[in-house]
Amino acid sequence: MNELVLRGRIVSGGGVVDDAVVTVRGQRVVAVQALSEWAPGQAGSEIPPFLGTVLPGLVDIHNHGGFGSRFDTRDPEEARAAARFHHREGTTSVVASVVTGPGDEMVAQVRALAEVVASGDVSAIHAEGPFLSVARCGAQDPRFLIDPDIGLIERLLAAGGGAVRMMTLAPERTGFGEAARVLSGNGVVVALGHSDASYTEFRAALRPHGPGAVVTHLANGMPPLHHRAPGPVAAGLVAAADSDVYVELIGDGVHVDAGFGALAFATARGRVALITDAMQAAGLPDGDYRLGTQQVRVENGTARIANGSIAGGTSTLLRCLRWAVRECGVPLVDAVRAATATPAAALGLTDVGDLRPGMFADAVVVDDQLGLRRVLRQGQWLT
Repeated sequence: MNELVLRGRIVSGGGVVDDAVVTVRGQRVVAVQALSEWAPGQAGSEIPPFLGTVLPGLVDIHNHGGFGSRFDTRDPEEARAAARFHHREGTTSVVASVVTGPGDEMVAQVRALAEVVASGDVSAIHAEGPFLSVARCGAQDPRFLIDPDIGLIERLLAAGGGAVRMMTLAPERTGFGEAARVLSGNGVVVALGHSDASYTEFRAALRPHGPGAVVTHLANGMPPLHHRAPGPVAAGLVAAADSDVYVELIGDGVHVDAGFGALAFATARGRVALITDAMQAAGLPDGDYRLGTQQVRVENGTARIANGSIAGGTSTLLRCLRWAVRECGVPLVDAVRAATATPAAALGLTDVGDLRPGMFADAVVVDDQLGLRRVLRQGQWLT
């Protein structure tokens, strides 16, 4: 089996090693050593070139597509094309998100995506809806929002064949409790979002169901944080600060202000998962696109439906990481953790999110400005 070595400044959620060598065999990392530790055992071998800063492959747990392709599709090849775009941009692990639509259509989309998960092109499936608040629907089509339906949940899980790893629900909808029990009983992470619930209701619903809970794109799809009505935003931050709860944060510079991003990192330290919420237009110029059943117009890089609601993102996860560092003032190690180990932990993706022996050989090589140089996915260079 061929061996590959990468030398660079290793930055992961666990810290920094200024000059280290990552040894890869096949698809897996077999060793990570300081150069001073690696070199004595390599008599006669040349010292490998210093590549730059090496990060673990990035992990995006909320992604609807990119470069003209969508995950809300019945075509597995379209979904693969969307995933390949994000892989090339440094997001070596992508969770494919589907949005609210007719139940039969969502089932068909999940069935198609299950093929893509089985082939290893995406890591898992996230169902964002249809059990969401009409008042906080955002770009979710309100015509298809319903109370939790156990029959539909069971159909979605069956279509996914174990690939559905997370579902977003609004806790105020009738039947939430039973739905959460069914989901957690099937190993699905219960995510709360697109919700108009009070602080008390949202906080109570965040008591972990199974392995934990996630707040879907914190502050988006929920009432604003207010000192007399703290709502889901405060509930999510408090829960993440003191329990097994993770908060998603869209780091594209559009969905939340950098000051709010800094607040989230300071409050929910180690529990922030940077996401893109990317849609079909990611990587492409302004123009007309789609998200689920909705027509979307992208202007100046911001996607909106006709009523003005933001309709997903157009960024990549590496750009979100740069935003956290440059705009929010987040230390690099913390920002890297939020784009790698934390989202992987939130969804139980055990083979990715760090550079350690036994894990997939996923790595992103960047320059001093966090500009992309090369991407390694499962031991193969993509760029």
